[in-house]
Amino acid sequence: MNMNKVIILNNRPIGKPQFFDFKFTDEEKPEIANGEILLKTKFVSVDPYLRGRMSDAKSYVESFKLDEPITSGCIAEVVESKNESFKKGDFVSGSLDWKEYQVSNGNDLLKIDASAAPLSAYLGILGMTGLTAYLGLTEIGVPKKGETIVVSGAAGAVGSIVGQIGKILGCRVVGIAGSDDKVEMLKSKFGFDDAINYNTAKDIKKSIDVACPNGVDVYFDNVGGDISDSVHANINRFGRIIVCGAISSYNETSVPTGPRVEHFLIRKSALMQGFIIGNYAEKFSEGAKQLSKWLKEGKLTYTETIVEGFDAIPQAFIDLFDGKNKGKMIVKI
Repeated sequence: MNMNKVIILNNRPIGKPQFFDFKFTDEEKPEIANGEILLKTKFVSVDPYLRGRMSDAKSYVESFKLDEPITSGCIAEVVESKNESFKKGDFVSGSLDWKEYQVSNGNDLLKIDASAAPLSAYLGILGMTGLTAYLGLTEIGVPKKGETIVVSGAAGAVGSIVGQIGKILGCRVVGIAGSDDKVEMLKSKFGFDDAINYNTAKDIKKSIDVACPNGVDVYFDNVGGDISDSVHANINRFGRIIVCGAISSYNETSVPTGPRVEHFLIRKSALMQGFIIGNYAEKFSEGAKQLSKWLKEGKLTYTETIVEGFDAIPQAFIDLFDGKNKGKMIVKI
């Protein structure tokens, strides 16, 4: 009997996720009916936002159910088809279960061109990660040539793309990351004008002030917490703060407190807006075309941390919260 590995949510994590919060199970390898396709998982995206779905708190997306498979962005190969829209050998991307094999009717799957870019890129720079960076920055930040953009979590999947787009648009770009290696990568590989290691900076507020002599016009926030408090203190009049993520607090067991934002928002006439990428669904096609064009022109590059093996998925996810990734964290099956 052909068995199929599946990863389910075993416990709702308390604080930082642990390996025992996940469970491996086996099921029979599925068979397809008319109108269906059999998919073999090739790449799995692990992302910080999945932590929120592991809690049972009400949010913008439904929580994962206990004892059921976890889902995330995946790339899969069609290995058998009884659906006229797909043929064996096609590659697709979509939100899929953490399973080695699964059946789909093809709805909500996007065919991807394996000859145009590496398959993993469709989970990163040419997928939701790239769109999050592009649409968050351009729709909310609306950066103007000559302005200063600060990006936290800058060495991560979204942040590294935000910084490059900022440079393409003619801005000064400063990144905040957690190691000297990441700081060097931001400047040498991604073209950031400056970068700050928040783990070694004695006074991060002062470090931002030095790196941004003309203040901060646009802040792309991936982390929240004390780092963001320090950036807020340097925001310019009519500055724009894009709240994309808050990984610093995802594992908190109580609501963290910090400086109140109202006073500086009023004093600086600043805009602070959170978003999820689904807000801009009607612009996905436009965004994907622009990202693909810049990638082909060599104006954009990317880095990935690729871990191999289906069994490695849970640990790869956990490692996100220790900053063990450079760029997009992906598991290759």
